[in-house]
Formats: sequence, structure tokens, C-alpha cells
Amino acid sequence: MKQTANKRQLAKLIQQVERLAPADKPLNIMEVCGAHTMAIGKSGLRQLLPDNIRLLSGPGCPVCVIHDCEIEVYLELARHRNVIIATFGDLLRVPGKKGSSLADARGQGAKVSVVYSTLDALKLAKKNPGKEVVFLGAGFETTAPTVAMSVIQAQEEGIENFSVYSLHKLVPPALEALLLDKEVKIDGFILPGHVSTIIGVEPYYFLAREYHKAGVITGFETHDILQGLVMLLEQIREDNPYVEIQYRRGVLPQGIPLARQVTARVFEPADAWWRGLGLIPKSGLRIRESFRNYDANKKFNIPEPYPNEKEESNKNCACGDILKGIKLPQECRLFGRACTPLNPVGPCMVSSEGACAAYYRFTEFGGG
Repeated sequence: MKQTANKRQLAKLIQQVERLAPADKPLNIMEVCGAHTMAIGKSGLRQLLPDNIRLLSGPGCPVCVIHDCEIEVYLELARHRNVIIATFGDLLRVPGKKGSSLADARGQGAKVSVVYSTLDALKLAKKNPGKEVVFLGAGFETTAPTVAMSVIQAQEEGIENFSVYSLHKLVPPALEALLLDKEVKIDGFILPGHVSTIIGVEPYYFLAREYHKAGVITGFETHDILQGLVMLLEQIREDNPYVEIQYRRGVLPQGIPLARQVTARVFEPADAWWRGLGLIPKSGLRIRESFRNYDANKKFNIPEPYPNEKEESNKNCACGDILKGIKLPQECRLFGRACTPLNPVGPCMVSSEGACAAYYRFTEFGGG
């Protein structure tokens, strides 16, 4: 099918979804990726589907899943007089436990620089030899290779005032954590296209093999998502779950081995905290000992982050439950009132890929 389908093709796919949707029970389908959440919101797809198909937004927004305890660490780093924080723009407004953000820290004198690539962060280090530049390495398997390359380049060029605070997270362990959570009810996954470009198909096989769940790696056009839904519904109808690729123009079954090799040269799996999901074993990436000089944790003697129960963030914010698919954004008591894109309380409203931001902009529940 062409990348851009016409209305007739889209209508035909919707009819297929309606035909395959079971009449006797509701289905919960999770779109894991934040880019899918935005694409679904923008297309108005939720409103076009049968009432018994419920699309849930998952933990695939890289900014949304950063845990409060990790935010507190980089806010503390920003307070160092000799440190320049280099970050992508999405992290700038994410509030920590006490509501403060990097933007607030910058307003109070901290040196925070928005960059558009890891190479920009390296250039920043070269231009400021008397300062320590700490790059906030957020994201999933997709962004880890470029961050790894920046560390390799820094070592090769002898750039000693550059380091990375790794906030990287891995998608498959989070999916397994969701399936082990008794509160979470998911019948199938729209799997992320970008992450799968790197990791391929094999890391998802456990979904069907161990949990009897369907999964389709899906692209981001409206017809991609509809076609992915059709493939999911066919698996569910035949009670034959497995993992297949709809997004064949972007994903190879084997992924990109070279990208994974670069990541593995610099990083190793480590336990990581996720907003809403807690501590998930081997779901993050930390810098290997051979690159310890570029690990901000080692350079600044940062202790292992651990949630401080006495300093919980806003308890009324439902971002954690939304990321697990337990609640929809409009079910949060702050949504659209105390929490809006202009005045966000939780990261799901801050991020351009956040579920709350998508619902606010593209549904009748928001003001967009």
C-alpha cells in the first residue's frame, strides 16, 4: 500500500476493523509509542473505531516515563556552578517532585542549554573548556546509539569535560512489567515503529510465547495504524497471537545490528525506575566501566536514585496510571483544569508525545 492512502482505502480498513471486532467483549489495545498516540489523536481515529475497541496509551513517551527521582538528580546537577546541562527541549519544562523544572533552574541562574543533537553537546563542551557539560541522555533504543557515538567520539578526541547522565530505557522489559501487573488489562499491542527499527522483531517474541498476547509493529500514517489494528484483530479472532510487522518499509526483522553494537559498546543493561511502573530489572542503560570518565554518575559521585516517599510529587496527577493504561487522560482530576499544555503539572501534558497533550489537543475533552 502507498504511504498515503486515500479516503476510500481508509474507509475500507475501518470496515475491516468493524467486521473483525468481537461483538461479545471489549478489547484493550495499547499503542506503546508516544508518536502513535499523537498520530491517533491527530487523525481522530479513536472516535471512528467501534465502541468495544479501546485504545490505551502506553509507556512509550521518553519524557513521560522519567521518574521523579531521576529528575531530582539532574536538577541537583544543574545547581553545580561549574556545570552546563545540555538537553533536548522536551525535558526543559518537566516538573520534579516540588514542581520545579530545568526551565525554573535556568531562571534562577543555572546553565541549561537546549541542543538538537549529541554533536551539539560535544561542541558545547569544546567551546567551554572550563565547564563540565552534562548531556541528559533520555530516550529508548532509538536514541541510545547516537548518544553512545557521542561518548566514543569524546573519548577519541580527548574531550574530558563531557559526560552523559543516562536516562535511557528499554521497551521490552516495560511491556513485560505491564503484563505482570494485575491491574493492567491488555489484549494486544501496537508496537513501536522507531524502536523496532533498531531492535527488530525477536525481543517481542515473549509477548505471544509467554503471555499469549498479539503484537504488530506498526507505522505512523493513519492507514498504517488501521492496517496494524486489522492484523491484531485477525490474530485475536483466530486465537493465534504472534508478532508481525506491518511497518515493513521502516523495519527489518533483524533490526539494525550495527546500531545495537554501538550501543552495547558503551552501555550495559541496568535496573531503571519508570514513572508509574516503578523499578524494572534490566530496563535501563548505564555506561560501561571502560567509559567511566564520561559517566556523569561517576564523575559527580551521584548515588543510585531512589524515590523519597516523603517528597512525593502531586498525588492528584494520574500520569503513572495513564502510562499503564489504567486511566485515560480525561479521568485525571487535573486534566484540562489545573493541568494544561500552558501550565502542565505532569510530564504527559508537557511532552509533545504525551497522552494528555494528545487528548487535550485532539479530543473533545481538551481545549485544543
